[in-house]
Amino acid sequence: MDSYKVKKIQSKPNICVEVPGSKSITNRALLMAAMSDGRTVLDGVQFSEDSSYFLEALESLGFNVETDKKNCRVIIEGLGGKIPEDNGDIYVGSAGTAARFLTAFVAMGDGIYKVDSSEQMKKRPMKELFIALEQLGARFEWLEDEYSFPVKVYSIGYNISSGNEDIKEKADIDLNIDRSSQFLSALLMVTPLRFKRTKIHLTGKRSARSYVAMTEQMMKQFGHKGVEKVDNDTYEVEKGEYKAQMYHVEPDVSAACYFYAMAAVTGGRAKVKHMVKDSLQGDMKFIELLKDMGCSISWNETLELTGPPDGNLKGISVNMSDFSDQVLTLAAIAPFASGKTEINGVGHIRGQESDRLHVIATELGRMGIKCEEKEDGVIIYPGMPKPCRVNTYNDHRVAMSFAVTGLMADGIEITNPSCCSKTFASYFEVFDSITSDQD
Repeated sequence: MDSYKVKKIQSKPNICVEVPGSKSITNRALLMAAMSDGRTVLDGVQFSEDSSYFLEALESLGFNVETDKKNCRVIIEGLGGKIPEDNGDIYVGSAGTAARFLTAFVAMGDGIYKVDSSEQMKKRPMKELFIALEQLGARFEWLEDEYSFPVKVYSIGYNISSGNEDIKEKADIDLNIDRSSQFLSALLMVTPLRFKRTKIHLTGKRSARSYVAMTEQMMKQFGHKGVEKVDNDTYEVEKGEYKAQMYHVEPDVSAACYFYAMAAVTGGRAKVKHMVKDSLQGDMKFIELLKDMGCSISWNETLELTGPPDGNLKGISVNMSDFSDQVLTLAAIAPFASGKTEINGVGHIRGQESDRLHVIATELGRMGIKCEEKEDGVIIYPGMPKPCRVNTYNDHRVAMSFAVTGLMADGIEITNPSCCSKTFASYFEVFDSITSDQD
């Protein structure tokens, strides 16, 4: 399908859907299962393009992996932190979590590994993580551009056995996470395999760390004693093991938010099955944002959201640095608010699958919506979007978000809808079920 023509909705929908498991939790669970001490069974796994790359990479490293897509289950035999193969090639595609987590994982090993990626991922931030891993004792051979993929990783254990690195029991390193908190998550998860104690000093300005908090909580769920924060910018993690277990992955709140946004902008209702009230996921903050814009929520087995009773969303000013995956979602519904919407604190999303701030300004501009692009955010003014063929830049969140705009505006067409396979391959099938119910 080259494009998807969104049907403008004619009545207030009553939405009830099921979404895949969380990508963020899935990929952390895959890594911790591989680092654990035996057979781990993961249920509710998201079988997206990102997780597929992660699973294929683990198999390339020699792990015994069983997949059951029908039942959203993965079984992994962990070897207590050891990597079965001491020489291998892995490919991470455009998956940021796979790129950051697996690069850090193989760097803790005892072999030599080649890591390659898509052209898109080669342009995304990695340098800060590479520098931190160099501080820890890994060495890299850049096969194209410096501090980018493809790269040959000479693991810390390999360097020690070759006499190129002294044995370290403890490590103190500096790390900047202004461009991605995944750098910190990766190091917190993998350094307990190699070091008795690792202290990580953050050198940047970014204070939003909801995904780091998710990592910390999941480490405890997998049997590690957890992370100590010495102060707001210093993390300390000790050597420890991960325990094999049965683990259920929560629904993907990032995906659920599109359907809650649909209810918000249409004045309808939306329920996403199996939502968790004490979710680990930072995007739950988007639900609170929709409340501030005039929506109401209730919990009865799952989360139900109802759009404003008068049909009018309120404009809002918000710092979204801690739930930035929803910036595009808010931008997609902001034209229908009664006042301007200002989004701040998200300059780092320029380095994701696309320069998302520039994309917002460009695509809303093509719809005839006034949008001011700032260094770390955007200001969006109310207006009725004009018919537009939306460029998606091979960015799944652009496609999913601006489809929501089309529920309230005529003539919105989404190009390359298949890019949603990165996290939610059936998104437009589910979307179809909502609009067809209104016929």
